[in-house]
Amino acid sequence: MADLNVNIGNLHLKNPVMTASGTFGYGLEFADFVPLEELGGIIVKGTTLKPREGNDYPRMVETHQGMLNCVGLQNKGVDYFIDHIYPQIRDIDTNMIVNVSGNSPESYAETAARLDELDAIPAIEVNISCPNVREGGMAFGVSCSGAATVVKAVRQHYHKTMIVKLSPNVTDIASIARACEDEGADSVSLINTLMGMAIDIERRCSKLSIRTGGLSGPAIKPVAVRMVNDVAKAVKIPVIGLGGISTAEDAIEFLMAGATAIQIGTANFIDPQVTLKVRNGINDWLDKHGCKSVTEIINCIE
Repeated sequence: MADLNVNIGNLHLKNPVMTASGTFGYGLEFADFVPLEELGGIIVKGTTLKPREGNDYPRMVETHQGMLNCVGLQNKGVDYFIDHIYPQIRDIDTNMIVNVSGNSPESYAETAARLDELDAIPAIEVNISCPNVREGGMAFGVSCSGAATVVKAVRQHYHKTMIVKLSPNVTDIASIARACEDEGADSVSLINTLMGMAIDIERRCSKLSIRTGGLSGPAIKPVAVRMVNDVAKAVKIPVIGLGGISTAEDAIEFLMAGATAIQIGTANFIDPQVTLKVRNGINDWLDKHGCKSVTEIINCIE
């Protein structure tokens, strides 16, 4: 068996396969299907400072080779997570990582500070695709200054591994990644969903309650691979790749493009055991090609 160990800053992963936030619940929901301790990490659903109801229904639409969603970060807030969820997941033998969202740098920082105190949470993933209420709803992650402001605020209050999840709805994602690196991010993950829309031609309206939503699934994979490669060339910190991964071959593409680890999202809805299958498939490919370690293929393309 090949060595699948990788490192994201100071965070050690027993293999490069993680789950994407919002697609795997808190991990507990998949425990009957996947031995959770065999995954490199689990990124739990988005958590905010205060509870959020999310958007009105309908907020999911199936598309060709993917899906649109506008769930709206529905969650019960960080205090509920600490009091009720954390005790249930703290003993799972893998990296339990919390995705953090907010509407101001201060709300990000306060949420991160509370999570910093939890011994069994070794890292957070900061979602900067959230709307900045001070800038008319423009996402923090669409500008270098917006991204840097959030990362700087979180870094001042959070002392463990910080991953920053980047939005693909930009013209130069590499520059935004560098801005995050400059302010203390330990890693960047990409891509988040692409903005899309689907129309009900009989009712003559959007199929989603708020008109647009985030597109995920196999349809976005070529865009994601290209962006991962662009960012891997631009930063020195580890890159985590996601976007349409559903097979080991997909994951290997991301690794070769420059990702140190990968996340699987939408595919979990189709096959709850896909993460384990991808992990095993990566190992089989490495054995078949005479590779002793997964690190041999990371960022190996010309």
